[in-house]
Amino acid sequence: MPTTETEEHRALRSAVAALGKRHGRDYDREQLWSDAAKLGYLGVNLPEAYGGGGGGISELSIVLEELGAAGCPLLMMVVSPAICGTVIARFGTEAQKQTWLPALADGTRTMAFGITEPDAGSNSHRITTTARKDGTDWLLTGRKVFISGVDLADATLIVGRTEDSRTGRLKPCLFIVPRDAPGFTRRRIDMELQASEKQFELTLDDVRLPADALVGDEDAGLLQLFAGLNPERIMTAAFAIGMGRYALARAIEYARDRTVWDAPIGAHQAIAHPLAQAHIDLELARLMMQKAAYLYDAGDDVGAGEAANMAKYAAGEACVRAVDQSVHTLGGNGLTREFGLASLITAARVARIAPVSREMILNYVSHQTLGLPKSY
Repeated sequence: MPTTETEEHRALRSAVAALGKRHGRDYDREQLWSDAAKLGYLGVNLPEAYGGGGGGISELSIVLEELGAAGCPLLMMVVSPAICGTVIARFGTEAQKQTWLPALADGTRTMAFGITEPDAGSNSHRITTTARKDGTDWLLTGRKVFISGVDLADATLIVGRTEDSRTGRLKPCLFIVPRDAPGFTRRRIDMELQASEKQFELTLDDVRLPADALVGDEDAGLLQLFAGLNPERIMTAAFAIGMGRYALARAIEYARDRTVWDAPIGAHQAIAHPLAQAHIDLELARLMMQKAAYLYDAGDDVGAGEAANMAKYAAGEACVRAVDQSVHTLGGNGLTREFGLASLITAARVARIAPVSREMILNYVSHQTLGLPKSY
């Protein structure tokens, strides 16, 4: 793994930063999505044969981080190209690839991702959305919650479970559900968090799907699921690091200019040191994110799983601390609309909670890495 970024990565970072600067904090989501697509940024991780950039999650994470650092993150990048695009590229049929990948790459179509359920929470093994065969068709029944951007998406990649004919146990499978499929309904969840991408509860009431709605092998199970969840964690880390960098930049600018008692407040260690610590934390989190992306792009799913969880944890914690310290540096100004930091207090916590809580990551590390026994 390289310890410094390649020239190509630095060039990509610079170009995306320039795009983000043009749009800024008061960005129009649809316009930015369109501009990023035209420049090839949305599909930078998808195969060239299907209209993508031929890169990987390493490149896509750079795009999201830099847009976040400019104050205009695109949350659906975590879902549409990173999770759904990756899963279809790795496991989809040729027809599914031809149908979805070029459109995901050029931004003309988007796809949401549905895994979380009301009674399962972070335990994906307790998912109750089931898929049963009816002739050659599938019938899906279940509920999902906190699903982002369903109103914007042309389809949702739903995680369901099918019965193993040999053992009778349920195993995870992935299905592409069109937004207008009969029996597939959504209800918007009223969130305190203000974001362009809304959250929804989904109901699937015997949603009938053709056989080719199944993505990948019915017997592949967790392999295919985690092929999407590892990029999700890496991209959430990029989202958090970008947000933390944006907040920190505003605080640094303020600390340089704000003068009290004949000196800029940034000259005082009580202001300077916490900002320096926040910068260190963000840089360390980025290194782990880059490691996770490198391992994933190299095909090391096991190693990427550990690193992706660590990166998501580290970035979430670093983001919350950076935002908190930035708001505190500005004092009362940090809560005004003019400086654009107050809304990040709530937004920053998303990286601690979603797509998996920090406690579940600590469970993962203690069990999978340290070999400690489970308490559940």
